[in-house]
Amino acid sequence: MNKVSFAYINTSFSFSSKKNLKLHIDSIFKNEGTSLDKVQYIFCTDDYLLEINNQFLQHNTLTDIITFELQNANEPVIGEIYVSIERVKENAKLFNTTFSLELLRVVSHGALHLCGYKDKNKAQKTEMRGKEDFYINLFTQQQTN
Repeated sequence: MNKVSFAYINTSFSFSSKKNLKLHIDSIFKNEGTSLDKVQYIFCTDDYLLEINNQFLQHNTLTDIITFELQNANEPVIGEIYVSIERVKENAKLFNTTFSLELLRVVSHGALHLCGYKDKNKAQKTEMRGKEDFYINLFTQQQTN
């Protein structure tokens, strides 16, 4: 059974290196010592993610990612991660990076949330960014070998 899956809602977005990205996501859980049952990434539009943000988190703001943990305590991770392709594109411009690298950062960010990392305060954000950078570099190195 494939533990990592991708779905698309209201977007024509698709990408070619699905297998490599799934292996990357799975490796984050393994490296972090977090047992993974399954995680689904849902790629969508700003409007779709804003609706989820309003409905479930009572936030009326655009965001690039929302992560939901669905498992019971002390069970392997089951999660849904919603990613706004429009936000990722805008953030890539804002942060002067490529769409591919920003998407990799966001995808890694969601997996790290499911591994227990938070980003509510400065120290947590710094730790999260360090982990993101580590896994982006690891992925990039694996792709060039």
